[in-house]
Amino acid sequence: MLDSATIDVIARAYDAAEKGRHRIRPPSIQYEGFTVDDAYAVQRRWVALKVAAGNEIKGHKIGLTSRAMQRQANIDEPDYGSLLADMFYSGGAEIPMSRFIQPRLECELGFVIGRRLAGPNCTIFDVLSATDYIVPAAEIVDGRTHRVDPDTGKPRCVLDSIADNAGNAALIIGGRPFKPMDVDLRWVSVLCHRNNVIEESGVAAAVLNHPANGVAWLANKLAPFDIALEPGQFILGGSFTGVVEARLGDVFHIDYGPLGTITSRFV
Repeated sequence: MLDSATIDVIARAYDAAEKGRHRIRPPSIQYEGFTVDDAYAVQRRWVALKVAAGNEIKGHKIGLTSRAMQRQANIDEPDYGSLLADMFYSGGAEIPMSRFIQPRLECELGFVIGRRLAGPNCTIFDVLSATDYIVPAAEIVDGRTHRVDPDTGKPRCVLDSIADNAGNAALIIGGRPFKPMDVDLRWVSVLCHRNNVIEESGVAAAVLNHPANGVAWLANKLAPFDIALEPGQFILGGSFTGVVEARLGDVFHIDYGPLGTITSRFV
């Protein structure tokens, strides 16, 4: 485990990279023996810096929930990050490109927690019981780490993404809120249009066989840190589409069928 001073140096480098819209060298390459515990320690320290600067934790995100993405990242479980107050946009918003390096969109469901949800031993049934409502969402992911280290030519790995707050940058909420038992969540589907062309589609069962399983996994992973999912928090349950790059001027229309649509434009 890296010492706290080194953790702080890496976290501040990520903070400066986000503000300055530039990438840093992968910590997994800079620091020999960089572990998953180190990566989450960097993430927690970076989030603490944001909170100290006046931001506020509003929830959490779950990433790498599909088997395809896990195989690509060479891991066997999801990862997670924090959602901050300044990351939230409503459907119809104009999204400023100036806050990102290379934004990409993923489609997923957002869970609004109605009753405190804590691990260990949290189950899908606990999640469905504790969730107030669910709403369609689109996550905007970005990377503050070089894909390939400029000094060594080695690629970044999933540990660098974890340290980078799981690649989280922003999210868009739209469509219509619904209760957890109003629909069969496994069969929620989406079509992601960019400039009137369908770029991605998917079904929510791709998230650990049921999107609520991701929320249960998160509650159990946070339990050792004495962190619970609190009432009012927003949990991004994991993407069930591939990523679609967002470019200046792109208009997105994300269609969740009977659950409504999300629209946005990148300016």
